[in-house]
Amino acid sequence: MMIMFAASLHSEWIMWRNSTMRKKFKIEVDCANCAAKIEHAIQQIEGVEEASVAFMTQKMVVSAQDDRFDEVMEEVVRVAKNVEPDFEIFG
Repeated sequence: MMIMFAASLHSEWIMWRNSTMRKKFKIEVDCANCAAKIEHAIQQIEGVEEASVAFMTQKMVVSAQDDRFDEVMEEVVRVAKNVEPDFEIFG
């Protein structure tokens, strides 16, 4: 019984991991304060599981549900430009 339970938990973990996509983007953001505001705003978006925006490296990492990733990224760009109109994201 315990082995089946452990196997069941392991299978759920694999399904969870496979349904999450994590991507890193090169960005342009003007100041550290703007990066922090953008990061906070992105983390509030429904579907975003994890987000970080680094001013020093000019990089952004976003983790979101795989089946909604493109939709979530459209919202990420919209929200980031709302916070900082000069924000740019490159591929």
